Amino acid sequence: MRLTQALDQFYFYLQDEKNLSGLTLQSYNKDWNSFLGWLESRGEETALLDVEKIDEAAVRHYLYHLNQKGLARTTINRHLAAMKSFYKFMLRKNHLAQNPLQGLSMGKAPRRLPHYLDFEEITRVIESPDEETEAGLRDRAIMEVLYGSGLRVSELVGLTVEDIDLSAGWVRVMGKGGRQRVAPLGSHAAICLRRYQEQTREKRRQFHTKALYLNLRGGPLTDRAVRDIVHKYCLRTGAKEILSPHGFRHSFATHLLDNGADLRAVQELLGHRRISSTQIYTHVSRTKLKKIYHLAHPRAK
Repeated sequence: MRLTQALDQFYFYLQDEKNLSGLTLQSYNKDWNSFLGWLESRGEETALLDVEKIDEAAVRHYLYHLNQKGLARTTINRHLAAMKSFYKFMLRKNHLAQNPLQGLSMGKAPRRLPHYLDFEEITRVIESPDEETEAGLRDRAIMEVLYGSGLRVSELVGLTVEDIDLSAGWVRVMGKGGRQRVAPLGSHAAICLRRYQEQTREKRRQFHTKALYLNLRGGPLTDRAVRDIVHKYCLRTGAKEILSPHGFRHSFATHLLDNGADLRAVQELLGHRRISSTQIYTHVSRTKLKKIYHLAHPRAK
């Protein structure tokens, strides 16, 4: 089977059966296109190349090439993961007798602590928009929900008006892989959302979109727009970290654990499939505990 034909089947499987998000599909496509581009630079006709022609040695050379380009270990691992997923799919569909990448393993990547703000700082950022303006009301409602419910930016911009129940205090979220969960809405978020819907959104829904968050032209808000909003207010308040929207999610999880929340409960709130994805936040809390210890214990210094 031609490699390009097999990749088309793989992408259809990821979208139709695995129900992966558009961003994840783009990432798989980008990584495979990078590999195809590398093959073409070595004189391969990728449009005619058979799947069976790709062996472990070729992939090892490609990973070495990525390393020589200075890519981070996490990025190289992502490329390899995309290729491994493809070959698992090929085996499952009986298009291959064996996996040529079976002997390749992920390189160990350094564990980075997530960026977050302490409670006082993130409160200052969230409360900084001018709520006398339509944009300010919307921006406050965005940041309240990012921090109050711990949503991913893709989950936030995917919210519809029907996903919100202000009286019950919850929001229905479509997470990664099409997994749905219910996240709590704090009282501050609920108040800001109600004001936003009544005073700003009703004026802006020119296209009758169901999207909860709208731009000032009445269309649905994009991921990029939310990143720009968060960045603007972090800069305006002089925050020690210029957070991305994901930094609000990191702050959400860190503050819950710092205040005694159970790790499993935080896992459910974040919508993590594996507890290992949540455990990174325990390192943040341990760092804080260590600082407290050195500041407070008479024999720590």
